[in-house]
Amino acid sequence: MAASLEVEAISIMTGSDDLKTEDTENESAEEPKYHLKTEDQDSEEDEPREPRIRETPEDIKLDAIVNTLAFHPKQDIFAAGDIDGDIYVYSYSCTEGESKELWSSGHHLKSCREVAFSHDGHKLFSVSKDKSVHLMDVEGGKLVTRIAKAHSVPINALLLVDENVLATGDDGGTLKVWDMRKGTSFMDLKHHDDYISGIAIDQAKRMLLTSSGDGTMGVFNIKRRRFELLSEFQSGDLTSVAIMKRGKKVVCGSSEGTMYIFNWNGFGATSDRFAVKAESVDCIVPITDSILCAASMDGVIRAINLLPNRVLGCIGQHVGEPIEQIARSRDSRFLASCAHDQMIKFWDISSLRDMTVSDYRKRKKKDGNLKSLSKKAYGVGDDFFSGLMEETEAKKEEKEEEEDEGESESDSD
Repeated sequence: MAASLEVEAISIMTGSDDLKTEDTENESAEEPKYHLKTEDQDSEEDEPREPRIRETPEDIKLDAIVNTLAFHPKQDIFAAGDIDGDIYVYSYSCTEGESKELWSSGHHLKSCREVAFSHDGHKLFSVSKDKSVHLMDVEGGKLVTRIAKAHSVPINALLLVDENVLATGDDGGTLKVWDMRKGTSFMDLKHHDDYISGIAIDQAKRMLLTSSGDGTMGVFNIKRRRFELLSEFQSGDLTSVAIMKRGKKVVCGSSEGTMYIFNWNGFGATSDRFAVKAESVDCIVPITDSILCAASMDGVIRAINLLPNRVLGCIGQHVGEPIEQIARSRDSRFLASCAHDQMIKFWDISSLRDMTVSDYRKRKKKDGNLKSLSKKAYGVGDDFFSGLMEETEAKKEEKEEEEDEGESESDSD
């Protein structure tokens, strides 16, 4: 009897040991597996990711509507002036996150309407609705010179003739040419009945051209310091002026979306006109001798070829927002634009330099959409998705027709 009790006790003990081993095995199976990291994996995680390189600099959002833009002639810097009178200077880069504000100035009391860098890039000129002309140091944003009452009415246009000579036009139609060394004007002429919207000068720096809201183009001889003539009146305001075709043609944009072309030394009457099919042509910037970019109130930036006159396509857009101004970078790689959406956007225009246009006119597409000339331009994504929608709708219609046919067959049976 005693022997049998000992056997049972041993079997119970061994059974409990077996249960313990099973439990430990289950616990070890349930424990998570940890992997030791190698030195290579640690180094890969510690290394920062390389910043993304974009095709254009990132868009910049400001606190107010931007009226004017200008690129630095020697560095990747641009200046912008807004309706509050503030001026911002930014460095721009295609590397993501590297565009940054360098400095800002609030010296103007009212809206800043034009900014322009000096040819050496050391000075920044600006004009304002407060009737003043400012000259600032680009490196630190310090105000160097201020002409408080440069005009009797708000100033609207600005052109830098050379390092010391500046031309300004105001809302009343007065043109002044300044010697900034003395801070005085040596030309003060009023021949327009409305605001001066733009100023251009020939390569010899002899003839100054103005576009005006009265529908005329003015011609002034800056060497002889005298007025030459006014062109005939055009329908609508002349909103901008530029010299093209190696100085042989002058182009003016208008508030009615028509571009007026003058021959050099034939300023009295237009030699040609071209309807762009835009709400207006508010700002034009020459890219080559034959191609210019034009901004409109409809928010679209168009590339236009002159002689033969063609709208080449769309460079970019501020959807539904009137564009105030466009500017070309020093290397003609980018075009910057500002609009009522308070955005400064950048567009790739490098392809325009190699573009040629033949006299042969191709048949227009039925949809009439502008050709997209950059990846960010309107129509690239939308056309793609609209194409998908058309395909899906067509398939849906085919399926419905097949179902209808099947139903009619079953009814006949």
